[in-house]
Amino acid sequence: MKYYIGVDLGTSAVKLLLMDQEGQVVNIVSREYPLSFPHPGWSEQNPEDWWEQSKEGIKELISKIDATEVAGISFGGQMHGLVILDENDQVIRPAILWNDGRTTKETDYLNQVIGKEKLSEYTANIAFAGFTAPKILWVKENEPENFAKICKIMLPKDYLAYCLTGVHCCDYSDASGMLLLDVKNKCWSEQMLEICGVSREQMPGLFESYEKVGTLKPEVAKELGLPETCLVAAGAGDNAAAAVGTGTVGDGQCNVSLGTSGTIFISSENFGVDPHNALHAFAHADGHYHLMGCMLSAASCNKWWMDTIIGTKDYGKEQEAIENLGENHVFFLPYLMGERSPHNDPQARGTFIGMSMDTSRADMTQAVLEGVTFAIRDSFEVAKSLGIHIERTKICGGGAKSPLWRKIIANVLNIKVDRIASEEGPALGGAMLAAVADGTFASVEAAAAKIVKVVETVEPDPEIAKKYETQYRKFVQIYPTVKALFPKLS
Repeated sequence: MKYYIGVDLGTSAVKLLLMDQEGQVVNIVSREYPLSFPHPGWSEQNPEDWWEQSKEGIKELISKIDATEVAGISFGGQMHGLVILDENDQVIRPAILWNDGRTTKETDYLNQVIGKEKLSEYTANIAFAGFTAPKILWVKENEPENFAKICKIMLPKDYLAYCLTGVHCCDYSDASGMLLLDVKNKCWSEQMLEICGVSREQMPGLFESYEKVGTLKPEVAKELGLPETCLVAAGAGDNAAAAVGTGTVGDGQCNVSLGTSGTIFISSENFGVDPHNALHAFAHADGHYHLMGCMLSAASCNKWWMDTIIGTKDYGKEQEAIENLGENHVFFLPYLMGERSPHNDPQARGTFIGMSMDTSRADMTQAVLEGVTFAIRDSFEVAKSLGIHIERTKICGGGAKSPLWRKIIANVLNIKVDRIASEEGPALGGAMLAAVADGTFASVEAAAAKIVKVVETVEPDPEIAKKYETQYRKFVQIYPTVKALFPKLS
């Protein structure tokens, strides 16, 4: 029996999954690490924490199997984070994460001075505050002494790959979110490297997600108790890896992810760009392409509302009181960390509107779930405007465990929602990519066909969907109305 390890390097924890060659999940381990907010809107982590917790997690993960049979490791990782290494491959400063909002000035420079049309020509995307290129410009401007030390620029999961193998690598799906990759031609954009003041030599080598980048360094293999022959595959950005884990590969498939951030992910065999760049046009882990809308706060909105505001961990009990879907008078803008798709506004903030003296706690909870779903529909509407016809979607992430939230999504989007047997998302996708790299499966599509199983389908209710259509038309008017207020509130 061969085994494969999938590493989901998240924002709050690393989740490690052990899968056998038949696609069965054998074990799952999770290890948390701290998240730092040095200033309002900033978000950082120490890459060394990722490595230490991943090592300890792997040891626990394989403790009950014959570790000599572990044949491969791969990743799904939080995207866009800036990891910079010096000439000795030491981390120069804490990683600046995907949900960090400090780069408003740099993002405006790229979009307005370089110009969105040029950026789209070079990379198929425009600048967003969370992307890596604006972070590089920020370090260049604000920490010139650190910028001068940079020998290698990496993404979070690629730091783990380097620690395991000694290889500086990156896959196309994750690199797509740096604003440094020519996505269509799958190579670093010379124009963007020049704009950011970095060289090709400072960038990692590029691989398909399912390609082997190396094997374990002898000292790492010894420490972890794994064979030196254990391969490491490039892996993918968390959303692309989650799409693999949910079988959202090939042409015209859709996945909604309700994690800390939220995404709607549409796979395609062909390269394509939304003319307004409201959706990201990225490479996919299956070797093809995808369109993606990303919101910065999704299930984290519900966690904030439940944990911090209400003060409860019993999410299910709070949702029991919600009955009349599509009839709520309270609306919620879920922009607690600013917003990406489709507004690209790091200064946007969370907003409740429509409360009255008869507003209940359940109304507020319902508004949070609906607000996140309406924001996902914003990106769904962009995809529909491109002529993309979607009849159903897979769903994953922590929020997907809520039957009520799945029902709301089915009716707000007015499509079928498929829940799959395993909701492990990026970790399972990472293990599947490792298995493809090892030859257990001929392709990512073949792995998905074998492993991913739908266990429940939620169908939209025509009456509820009709009510939500009216509600959504109200929701889309709120952000444009209050947009000008957000900069004044910061």
